[in-house]
Amino acid sequence: MTQHNIILGITGPSASGKSLLANTIVNGLGSDQVVVISEDSYYKDNSHMSFEDRENINYDHPDAFDHALLAEHLKRLKRGEYVEVPIYSHSKHVRLPETRSVGGHSIIVVEGILLFSEEKLRSMMDIRIFMSAPLDVCLMRRLTRDVVERHRSVESVLHQYETTVRPMYLQFIEPSSRYADLIVPRGGENHIAIDTIQAKIRELLSNASA
Repeated sequence: MTQHNIILGITGPSASGKSLLANTIVNGLGSDQVVVISEDSYYKDNSHMSFEDRENINYDHPDAFDHALLAEHLKRLKRGEYVEVPIYSHSKHVRLPETRSVGGHSIIVVEGILLFSEEKLRSMMDIRIFMSAPLDVCLMRRLTRDVVERHRSVESVLHQYETTVRPMYLQFIEPSSRYADLIVPRGGENHIAIDTIQAKIRELLSNASA
């Protein structure tokens, strides 16, 4: 039987609401149909480096990601196969030994900051969404997230934002918005955009199975 599925890419600045939008789509269409894959899971494994050296890596540059592995996994998911998605530790900056088995879903939502910077990735996506949010709002969200969830210090978060997050946004992320089919402000709180996205997904699935 031919596999019919949709790949939806969500990108935008760090802490712009990508995960919230992805999870809202899951809640609207059901977890039996939708799976969310984070680009963060595909950070390169630098466990061979010291923790101090890993802390100095620019994690907001395309070279920090194993996009080749992500592209291969998306190809396999598109064929209806299962893949083992890496699990990444943000506090230790390494991949964990465990993986997450993913497959058999009609809708594959991929979210991350640099998805549209790679032609091989964005060309695989049926719908491309760019999250738009003021950088000061993103910084406040990022501070809260990284200090509480990733056990980072306020100083380290601010230093990373100043040295890599904002410069890489201006160099790579913001310019990639031109590849988006839809630019969405306010993330998962933008119910009109969510309704439009879900309607488009249903239309694509209906056309694929016809």
